[in-house]
Amino acid sequence: MADPVSGIGHGPTLRIDKYLWFVRLCSSRSNAQKLAEDGHIRLNGRRIDRAHSPVRTGDLITFPHFDKVRVVRVVALPSRRGPAPEAQACYEELTVGG
Repeated sequence: MADPVSGIGHGPTLRIDKYLWFVRLCSSRSNAQKLAEDGHIRLNGRRIDRAHSPVRTGDLITFPHFDKVRVVRVVALPSRRGPAPEAQACYEELTVGG
């Protein structure tokens, strides 16, 4: 498993902690790991507790961010932690109805 984006099944994947860090939704990878391992992230509506949970294009990620809950749809899997405009092109922000 040397290639982190070679997914088994339905296309390429990336660990959720790496994804959140690469797209700048978490300030550090360790923060993203802690969010996942503490069970604060939902992937496609299911609570996860592992930082290595695979993320695919089209997945929905729900997580706490400061004093609100953010929901994002994965648009692309980045290969690095690039500049903010590049990172923002990898997800679509969804609004929570209310």
